[in-house]
Amino acid sequence: MIRINDNYLKLKASYLFSDIAKRVSAFQQANPDRDIIRLGIGDVTRALPQACVEAFHKAVDEMASESTFRGYGPEQGYDFLREAIAANDFKARGADIHADEIFISDGAKCDTGNIQEIFAKDINIAIPDPVYPVYLDTNVMAGRTGAFKDGKYEGITYLNCTWDNGFNPELPQTPVDLIYLCFPNNPTGATITKAALKTWVDYAKDNKAIILYDAAYEAFITDDSLPRSIYEVEGARDVAIEFRSFSKTAGFTGTRCAFTVVPKSLMAYDADGGSHALHALWNRRHTTKFNGVSYPVQRATEAVYSEEGKIQVKQLVSDYLKNAALIRKEMSDLGYDLVGGDNSPYIWINGKTDSWEFFDTLLNKAGVVVTPGAGFGKCGEGYIRISSFNSYENVEKAMARIKAAL
Repeated sequence: MIRINDNYLKLKASYLFSDIAKRVSAFQQANPDRDIIRLGIGDVTRALPQACVEAFHKAVDEMASESTFRGYGPEQGYDFLREAIAANDFKARGADIHADEIFISDGAKCDTGNIQEIFAKDINIAIPDPVYPVYLDTNVMAGRTGAFKDGKYEGITYLNCTWDNGFNPELPQTPVDLIYLCFPNNPTGATITKAALKTWVDYAKDNKAIILYDAAYEAFITDDSLPRSIYEVEGARDVAIEFRSFSKTAGFTGTRCAFTVVPKSLMAYDADGGSHALHALWNRRHTTKFNGVSYPVQRATEAVYSEEGKIQVKQLVSDYLKNAALIRKEMSDLGYDLVGGDNSPYIWINGKTDSWEFFDTLLNKAGVVVTPGAGFGKCGEGYIRISSFNSYENVEKAMARIKAAL
């Protein structure tokens, strides 16, 4: 008798954004003449930077000629892209990361979900609350948790992020083996100082733990005093894996390109206490289950680091931050407490009521889609997340509608 993986039955009924999509669809069917402004899911709306488009076209033309055609590329990514990333994203900021420690992939979501495969099933895991659902759900699927009760899974150490601690989690009271951190944070938009991040690095060293650091939104940091990579912190090479994405940085949500950094000095242990390089383990997993990002996409991504590309990407980020500033101002003027939006594309707002109730109010009365904080965890109850990924004109219209509705 064929059996299923019973751990899937522990998962909540559906993925957060599937629930949102169902409610929006039902609203549209009931109100076919009402237009919707989407400030919920973090999907970009601006076109690719022109430098990336031109590089795309050139690479596609290469694929059209037998003399320049390319078939399978290296699973880890082409050297031209890995070297550009190492030079611009790390060495330029004093972080000692090398090109051969970078793995190109088709999305940070995939990598943050898949990375748990190289760790033992019985490890102790610390995950922030509220949290990007992928971190939690993939560990549920792998069998590292108990049942879902009272808004949380048994067997997980939750790092509560609240207004009182500035949505920066405190160190766990009991030792853990694997720690998920995300800054600028999704969903709260909170950032972390270099000094605060150093306490996590020191904790991981003391407890022989690993930090999984999601820096997908680092391009939105405007405060130069804030770290854009965990590797800007001394000692992080020995305790951290970092995830990055071009989805929000350069509008690659529909194009798919990201990367994960696994330093060669990063070690973990087997059941007998022997140490093993995680770089080699991730390389084995990566080459076994992934065939690489396409050559045209990698050439387009390389263009992000050209002089023209840097200017164009900076403009894209600035446009979304302009939207975020407007959302911050209008919601603050309405009397709502909030964080995020200054070094992040997300604004985390205390809705003063049930998250899904506030979601429904904004959908039904204003025709605006946001994200209910409860979907990100128990500590997200009462909050909503508003995304700045839309045109300025639509954000202006959405905020006018919200003001009228509230």
